[in-house]
Amino acid sequence: MGLFSKPIKTFDDLFVHMLQDIYYAEKQIAKNLPDMSEKATDPELKAAFQHHLTETQNQIGRLEQVFKQHGQEVKGTTCAAMDGILDEASEIMGDTDDPEVCDAAMLAAAQAVEHYEITRYGTLVAFAKQLGREDCAGLLAANLDEEKATDKKLTAIAESKVNRKAA
Repeated sequence: MGLFSKPIKTFDDLFVHMLQDIYYAEKQIAKNLPDMSEKATDPELKAAFQHHLTETQNQIGRLEQVFKQHGQEVKGTTCAAMDGILDEASEIMGDTDDPEVCDAAMLAAAQAVEHYEITRYGTLVAFAKQLGREDCAGLLAANLDEEKATDKKLTAIAESKVNRKAA
């Protein structure tokens, strides 16, 4: 249990904790995407990062709706996993001199972010359904669908050119 989080005693507590986790993660992603977009040299990758920033902001809005529908205060709890993924991405971006290799590194980091989000949203959808919260499940499923689509788009960009240029 974190310093400022309440104990997880029930399945509902676990749902809320995971909701706070992904909310924090999305806020951190929204802070980092502008830097990644600015640093990207591949135009398609840059556009993908810019588009995903807009999606992330919409996802944050949906999460805020879920909190409200579930009668909870809108707040995040530190997500060490997301902090680690983003710290590693920042470190690699700072250590890479070749812009094409940096694009590949940022793309790989972005996919690590997407995969984390996919696991969290998949779990949250299942939890919401188990709790009888179809209203919440629908909003969370919309976020999950967007994350899956972003992952596919990033894979296509990587395989079609970014990785080849970096190699």
